[in-house]
Amino acid sequence: MAQEEIIRRYSALARDAAAGRTIADCGPEAFDQGRFGAAGYDDLGLLPEAAVRASLGCGNPVAVAELRPGETVLDLGSGGGIDVLLSARRVGEHGQAYGLDASADMLALARRNAEQAGARNAEFLHGTIERVPLPDRSVDVVISNCVINLSSDKAAVLAEAFRVLRPGGRFGVSDVVTDGEPDPDRRAAVEERIGCAAGALPVAEYRRLLAASGFMDLHITLTAGHGDGVHSAIVQAAKPEAPPGTEIRPMRDDDADQVLAIYQAGLDTGQASFETTAPSWEGFTAARLPHLRYVAFDTGTGQVLGWVAASSVSARPVYAGVIEHSVYVHPGCQAQGIGRALLSAFIAAGQDAGIWTIQSGIFAENAASLALHQALGFRVVGTRERIGRHHGVWRNVLLIERRSPATKNRPP
Repeated sequence: MAQEEIIRRYSALARDAAAGRTIADCGPEAFDQGRFGAAGYDDLGLLPEAAVRASLGCGNPVAVAELRPGETVLDLGSGGGIDVLLSARRVGEHGQAYGLDASADMLALARRNAEQAGARNAEFLHGTIERVPLPDRSVDVVISNCVINLSSDKAAVLAEAFRVLRPGGRFGVSDVVTDGEPDPDRRAAVEERIGCAAGALPVAEYRRLLAASGFMDLHITLTAGHGDGVHSAIVQAAKPEAPPGTEIRPMRDDDADQVLAIYQAGLDTGQASFETTAPSWEGFTAARLPHLRYVAFDTGTGQVLGWVAASSVSARPVYAGVIEHSVYVHPGCQAQGIGRALLSAFIAAGQDAGIWTIQSGIFAENAASLALHQALGFRVVGTRERIGRHHGVWRNVLLIERRSPATKNRPP
């Protein structure tokens, strides 16, 4: 279903709700049995009747996101405003709740509901969830209620959610997903029956798109089942924490020159590696996994301040969850928490990817790197004595590793 048709559909539902009619965006039986609408809430007291009547979601993202006083929250596809009004109540007078919707009729309904509820800290914006009309790093929490599945460009939606979140911000949505591999025609019939116009993402693909956008600490919890592998679900993720004025995101090809310059500066210290010259970008990317690569950058200038990346230790399947990593920080930005933030984000992303062991080697003289790694759970498992000559001097290398306590398929 095209975006224009979806907007027309929900605009008509908004007009029905404003006129006092009961609405549903799927069959009545599916709506009731699937716990769509207001059925997932337990705190609707004092909300306008029209806001409750216009609820078309598949969960309670306000509860999922664990909103706190003073936070700024954005609801993607806010409809009649029920989740915005509940969010405004949770974040309090010092917080802010934004609702974003592409339907002018839904926005008009939501604004009337907010006025009736006296929600002075609620604001409704006109726009699409693929192009959010808010600045970078302007909200603490992104929520949504059974709307992302309506988008034909879900990667763009998740990228926009990541963009507008501040470092450390949370993503907590209710959505429709698929799991398993049932008959595609039957699955499509279920999606149509429950109003999933653009098709639901498989759980694995949802996780992949979240990770590609830069999110970490990924959790997708299936809730109500609708048949043939289609489920309502709670989807939770977080944007990496970062020092003030910085942000962590996936590494891109246009970071090449800055990443390699930082690499070379680290090699020039004589304490980072036996290597003395940074490789070409082609060599860099060929030697490292295509995922699990991140940079920290200055949000004011865009300058890359540090990077972290991973390599496989072996092509043998038994070592699929074992990687080796490198982390480098610009020499003018050390002792500012950038290395710690990068490594913390890398560990979290590794756990999401099923990594159970992260390894590396550190020169024995590199006390700062050793202290950083030990602070984040790495341990020294051995020393390779006089393993190689560096600038004419025999060097010892400490072997360090970190075992994930969270990955289920890690070895005993």
